Amino acid sequence: MTGVWGRNKAADLSPAGRPPSVEEADGEAAANRRHRIVIVGGGFGGLSAAKALRHEPVDVTLIDRHNYHLFQPLLYQVATGGLSPGDVASPLRWILRRQANTQVLLGEVIDLDVNSREVILMDRRIRYDTLILAAGAGNSYFGHAAWRALAPGLKDLEDAGEVRNRIFCAFEAAEKEVDENARREWLSFVVVGAGPTGVELAGALAEIARDTLRGHFRTIEPGEASIQLVDLAPAVLPAFPRDLSGKAEAALVELGVRSRLGVAVKAIDERGVVVRSSLGDVRIPARTVLWAAGIEASPLGRLLEQRAGAELARGGRVVVAPDCSLPGRREIFVIGDMAACRDAGGNQLPGLAPVAMQQGHHVGRLIAGRLRGEAGGPFRYVDKGTLATIGRNRAVAVLGKLRLSGFAAWITWLFVHLLYLVGFQNRVLVLIQWGFHYVTYNRKARLIVAAGSTAAAKQRLQECCGAVDQAADSGPARARSTTSG
Repeated sequence: MTGVWGRNKAADLSPAGRPPSVEEADGEAAANRRHRIVIVGGGFGGLSAAKALRHEPVDVTLIDRHNYHLFQPLLYQVATGGLSPGDVASPLRWILRRQANTQVLLGEVIDLDVNSREVILMDRRIRYDTLILAAGAGNSYFGHAAWRALAPGLKDLEDAGEVRNRIFCAFEAAEKEVDENARREWLSFVVVGAGPTGVELAGALAEIARDTLRGHFRTIEPGEASIQLVDLAPAVLPAFPRDLSGKAEAALVELGVRSRLGVAVKAIDERGVVVRSSLGDVRIPARTVLWAAGIEASPLGRLLEQRAGAELARGGRVVVAPDCSLPGRREIFVIGDMAACRDAGGNQLPGLAPVAMQQGHHVGRLIAGRLRGEAGGPFRYVDKGTLATIGRNRAVAVLGKLRLSGFAAWITWLFVHLLYLVGFQNRVLVLIQWGFHYVTYNRKARLIVAAGSTAAAKQRLQECCGAVDQAADSGPARARSTTSG
């Protein structure tokens, strides 16, 4: 790469050994450098933007705090032992290895200087001509930060590992429990949130209890586990048409999942959940609570509000212009889950992977057009459909005017997710594992791993399984498989 930040790093430093100031950079002749684009976030939007610029005479720097791209739609399968982390994640450097105009940096953005056009990391400042913010979103607990340790969400591989530990530890703890009431608590699961992630988690939990762990224990019967889905919405999958929502709920009932709809979570503790309904407060005893109820945009949105006067919408999303740029700052773009972007009808676009991918491609092509003197145009989202799976042979899909449910929707869901999964090797491995799982009902990745867990998670592991000792931090990961009862 031949751009300012792509040459020998020593050439990019001032005589004082620091990154060059804006004045120093502005003194360079335009012919000596190419347009510099910094992309923050290697998710669907950021990666799509980088790929859209692969043939352009620009220098792209992609920054992410992880060194991999994560295929989040299949993250729940890692959390439930169906797939391994490497099946749903690919190294960013490998994905972009043939894109000579792009550099990948591992780091976390801690500040922005929009006047000097610099992105500030812990150890360096990176200058840009155009900035694309695609840092995604995290879990929102609606002002109850203490619930995070009690009810983990599902946004990254660390979350998936903790959720997997909690699920399989619960069965192990129930196997050892002598008190019947306490055993029922360990065999009770509550999933908060009846959107696609919550429905997928609840369905997978039911299949684990009914099929995967059948006959693996001697004291308990996993199939007797209680799985409840809780949401304030009046229906599961509320974004889907009413008939498909009803079919999804019926599929959950077939799997043994009970839905509590129209109720709000009032409190969560280590022994259960308190929900508020029209009939009053109800306590649901459960030692495992999983969160899938809401998202909040990356803190970079708040930072952009402070540094550039950006307007924020609900959930911390940044309000953007029709072309995904920041109003008043046409050199800054915000895409994906960070952006509050509306379609031609004024409806806010959902935080879905296809939206982020199309926004990334649009912004990449718009920047390339600007450099050629073209004006560009607004972002127009093409809705190719929405899918959600409930379990084996059970799914719902909206593809334009076509509505599918059951096996046909499930096969469509499988095909679409394989198509969008990054990397041919990952596609082949996932397809093989899905086929093996379909025939055998086995989930090979159901390991309880202590090393790398948070302090709260390690305490939970100690309580459940005695799987953590003082050497867990320094020694190799300790793992147990629930394949033996």
